[in-house]
Parts: sequence; structure tokens; C-alpha cells
Amino acid sequence: MKQIRIRDLHIKTGKWVRKAARGEGVVITEQGRPMDSLVSFDEGSLNRSFRDRQTLPEFDALPEVSGDAAVYISEDR
Repeated sequence: MKQIRIRDLHIKTGKWVRKAARGEGVVITEQGRPMDSLVSFDEGSLNRSFRDRQTLPEFDALPEVSGDAAVYISEDR
């Protein structure tokens, strides 16, 4: 994936969005740290109901959280 600074995204948004639409992933960085990414859009996901969607395989590797997850979210803030 191509890495660009957030400022470059601001200046040439259309260019980077078109690259992502062609399947060229773009990672947006701020002060050298990855912040977000642009990837091509999957139109098939529009026609699926929320109930029929499946989680990504990466989520299976995450540890289970015991208790109230809101506590962890509050601590993270």
C-alpha cells in the first residue's frame, strides 16, 4: 500500500480516492504514524442486511473481554 501524509490527502483527495477505487490501497499517515486507509468499495455489501454480514477473520484472533466492555472503552479514552 502506498503511504501518504494527511496533508497530501487534503490537497489531492480526488487523486487518492481514484487510486483506491482502482484497487491501489492508500495508507494515510500523520506525523509518520498510520491513521487510516483508503481501499476500494465493495458494492456487494450494500445489498446485504446487517444480520447477514460476517466478521472478518482477524476478529477471531482477538482475545475475549470478560465483564462490561464499556469499562475498557472508558479507560481507553
